[in-house]
Amino acid sequence: MSRLLTVLTTFAAISLFPFSHTANAEAPEPIKVGQPAPDFKLPDQNGNTRTLADFRGKWLALYFYVKDDTPGCTEQACKFRDDIHELSDLGVQVVGVSVDDTASHANFAKKYSLPFPLLADSKGETAARYGSLREGGTLAKRNTFLIDPKGKIAKIYLSANTSRNSAEVIADLKKLKGS
Repeated sequence: MSRLLTVLTTFAAISLFPFSHTANAEAPEPIKVGQPAPDFKLPDQNGNTRTLADFRGKWLALYFYVKDDTPGCTEQACKFRDDIHELSDLGVQVVGVSVDDTASHANFAKKYSLPFPLLADSKGETAARYGSLREGGTLAKRNTFLIDPKGKIAKIYLSANTSRNSAEVIADLKKLKGS
């Protein structure tokens, strides 16, 4: 009986190996500065579909956030809102992304008068392509990507600070543009 148990245990371990190996092999490479930004096609809070190509020729601050109407996410969104004129003067568009749905985004945008699109990545596929999906796939990580007018990653902010993220984007964009 013990030999049979050993054989079955070994067989089970060998049978599961390809699945664990495949899962590790499919993990995306981390995004790096200089590489093309991953494309996306997502609805915003008004039901309009937005793609990366919509922002071609402009700078884009694409920020991933955890959840609508939570303290840190609200602070981050409101800082981008408060800095929107300076960001616009620098030629940058701001776009937020979370796994919340469009109705949640619409309420959040209305409540805080957010003047930029919030994209609903309800399946987490875009967040995953940007390395910004938390384990378990139900929440995004707080990462921001500054994308240049040609669609390449110019700057990455991992675990972005909610109170400083907008100011960091402004300062870095001034450096990148040489102003």
